[in-house]
Amino acid sequence: MIEKLHAIMARLRDPETGCPWDVQQDFATIAPYTIEEAYEVADAIERGDMDALRDELGDLQLQVVFHARMAEEKGHFDLRDVLDSICAKMIRRHPHVFGDGESPGWEEIKASERAGKSEDGSALAGVTAALPALLRAEKLQKRAARTGFDWPEAESAREKIDEEMAEVLAAHDHAHRFEEMGDLLFAVVNWSRKLGIDPEAALRAANGKFERRFRAMEEIAGDAFPNLDLDAQEALWVQAKQAERS
Repeated sequence: MIEKLHAIMARLRDPETGCPWDVQQDFATIAPYTIEEAYEVADAIERGDMDALRDELGDLQLQVVFHARMAEEKGHFDLRDVLDSICAKMIRRHPHVFGDGESPGWEEIKASERAGKSEDGSALAGVTAALPALLRAEKLQKRAARTGFDWPEAESAREKIDEEMAEVLAAHDHAHRFEEMGDLLFAVVNWSRKLGIDPEAALRAANGKFERRFRAMEEIAGDAFPNLDLDAQEALWVQAKQAERS
C-alpha cells in the first residue's frame, strides 16, 4: 500500500498535471505539518481513540512520503532508501535479536552511531534544536548526566528552583527577567527528570486538565461568563474542579 501512496504523491507533485499547492511546497514549508501530525498521533494515543490513531498514523505516513518524494526529485534519495535505512538501523540496534551477540545497550549503540557521523564530538551532539523546548531541555540534561554532570539527588534539583525563582524576582529589566525565567523553567525540567516524571507529558496533561475545567466553567455560566468578575470566575473554577473529582 505504501507504493500506492508513493504513486499518489508523485502525481500530486507533477509540475504539469499535479496539484498547484503540493507542487509549490518544499522541505521547509512541509516541516511544520510533519511536526503537527506527530503531535496529533500522540494526542490520539493519549485519548485512547483508535479510530483517530489510524487516521493520524496515515497522515504522518503521508509526511514521510511527501519528504521522500521531494528528495527524490532533487536526486538526494527516494522512499526505498528511507525504508532501507530504517530497516538497517533497527537490525543494527538489535544484535541480540537479529545477530549472535548480546546487545551492548540502546544508548551505547546510538552513541557509537553518533561517533561515526561528522558531529562536533560533544556529549550534546545530535540533540536537535527543532525539538520543543521542554523536551529538548530534558534531552540535553540526560546527555550531560551521562558524563556525570548532574544533581546527586532530586532535592538538590528542587533547591535550584528556589534559587532561580529568587533570581526571576530580582531581575532588573525585561531582558534579565526573560533570561532568568528560562533558567527557572530549565530547573523545573531538571527536578521533574530527577523524580522520574516526563515533563513534556506532565505539562500536556496539565494543559488538558486546564482546558477541561475552563470549558466546564463556560458551560456552567453560559453567555454571562465573559462579564463575570474574577471572584465569580474563581468560584466557577472551584465548582468545575470539584465536579471533575467527584
